[in-house]
Amino acid sequence: MPSLPTKISDLADRFPGRAYLILAILIFAASGSIVHRLSEIGMHNLVRGHNPISFCNVLFVGNLCALLVMLAIYFRELNPSNFAKLSKQDWSAMTVIAILDSVLVPALFFTALSNTLVNNVVLIGRIEPPLSLALAIWILRERVNGWVIAGAIASFVGVVLTIVLQQVGSSAVSMGGFQVGKGELQAIGGATCLAIAILLSKITLKQIPVGIFTIYKTALGTLVFFIIATILFGFEHFAEALSPLLWQWMIFYGAVIVVGGQICWLSGLKKNTAAEVSLASSFSPIIGILAAYAIVGETPGMAQYIGAGAILFGIGLTQIGTAQQPPRSLPQAQPLSAQEVQDVCFKGV
Repeated sequence: MPSLPTKISDLADRFPGRAYLILAILIFAASGSIVHRLSEIGMHNLVRGHNPISFCNVLFVGNLCALLVMLAIYFRELNPSNFAKLSKQDWSAMTVIAILDSVLVPALFFTALSNTLVNNVVLIGRIEPPLSLALAIWILRERVNGWVIAGAIASFVGVVLTIVLQQVGSSAVSMGGFQVGKGELQAIGGATCLAIAILLSKITLKQIPVGIFTIYKTALGTLVFFIIATILFGFEHFAEALSPLLWQWMIFYGAVIVVGGQICWLSGLKKNTAAEVSLASSFSPIIGILAAYAIVGETPGMAQYIGAGAILFGIGLTQIGTAQQPPRSLPQAQPLSAQEVQDVCFKGV
């Protein structure tokens, strides 16, 4: 009888690669709005006066559910021969990236969602590609054409406009004569940590299998987050972690949003060129804004319209630059490495 990974692989081969890219972008771009909506559902179903679907519980229990599904999919990679190939440097790199990508990034983005609009998180999160490009040029000496650099600058300006052109609340922080909201700063912090994680992945993760990296990153990130939250807030902070309402939604969130999105993305990476992947990712801000309107009823303000316009203009310039560069395909004969997934994949919350 075929195993679960074999069944999934056979089913995946029946659909075109672009369909998987579209599904992955839809899932990842809407994930922030879904998390916000789930938190609202929890606020209307309090347990002992507390929200069972708090952002901390979503991150902790959602990762546990996702980890169980990942173990079922990638268990064949968890064999002694694969582990024997990993050096101490590989383990150190995976540990640092896991803390950045599975603890700091989601914690900062989730907290930002509770302190500012979903649209702000979607748009400000687009500061990550320009940061990643700047780090790659500075540290890795990567060479890109002027169109790509101009696109990155335009996207960066769009993020800045989104921040400075809107009214902020009483919790704003003064920076360089401008008032910046706490949620906006947290979104910037999350995007910065993600850019650093992508840079480290380019340097260290080229030979590490996807399954081992994904499972290790999720497991370690969940454990570290639980320890930190317990030290800061105590065990009672997770008192509602066993709520049936929470697990009901987290099984959906972990399986569909986290694992389903990842499977669609991996399938898309295997069947499409890097240029096609980049083009598909460029639609994520538009989909994210539409999802915020459809799921949580957020209407963009003037600051979001202006910022989004500049970001989309920057994305257009980047696509022109990408089209002029020599075609680069993702490897078809070899399994995807952790570095390729971490590097190319659009990161939804």
